[in-house]
Amino acid sequence: MRVVLMIAALLLLATAAAAPAIDLEPVRQQLAQWGLADLAPVRQYLPQATLGLAALVFLMSVVALFPRRTPAAPAAEPAPTAPEPPRASVEAEIVHFLAMLQEKGRLVDFLMDDINAYGDAQVGAASRVVHAGCKDVLTEHFSIRPVRSEAEGSKVQVPPGYSADEYRLVGKIAGSAPFSGVLVHRGWKTDTVKLPLLLRGPDDPLPAIAPAEVEVK
Repeated sequence: MRVVLMIAALLLLATAAAAPAIDLEPVRQQLAQWGLADLAPVRQYLPQATLGLAALVFLMSVVALFPRRTPAAPAAEPAPTAPEPPRASVEAEIVHFLAMLQEKGRLVDFLMDDINAYGDAQVGAASRVVHAGCKDVLTEHFSIRPVRSEAEGSKVQVPPGYSADEYRLVGKIAGSAPFSGVLVHRGWKTDTVKLPLLLRGPDDPLPAIAPAEVEVK
């Protein structure tokens, strides 16, 4: 394209130089037959017009020699990542969850007490209260389901690419998955967690698991 423009510019320059010598009589006669004006007033401007057109084409060819610079596309900004919760807040949420187990199931009381001083009947009765209360907390804040739906003692197969946190293989292990064996424990997993979020500063003390109860008299 650049070469074509430069050749056209040179041809126009040559035409402009030869314009005074061009015989326009045949063209004038034909225009007179059509009833159009004579070319005499126009002929004196023909070299200048041709020369101007040649200069314009020449400038276009020079501009075409230099490639246009396109502005570089702005670099994409990285997607903002969610800030990790402060460690103090995470620890406080763990303590708060333990407090819920204590409030509804008396779990901390049961675990921290010395049950050797009680009979089996007393421990059994207390464990029922702990079981019912703690189960309510788990079902309220977690969506818990077994990893395997088969009954314990059933023959199962561990698929290839199994998740290491969902299966614990025991016994004689050789080769690669799939593995066949007996289901000793179904396992548990959760799909959703709905624990309350606690906003705490790094210097805030951890909350109490359970307050001390004082009967004022």
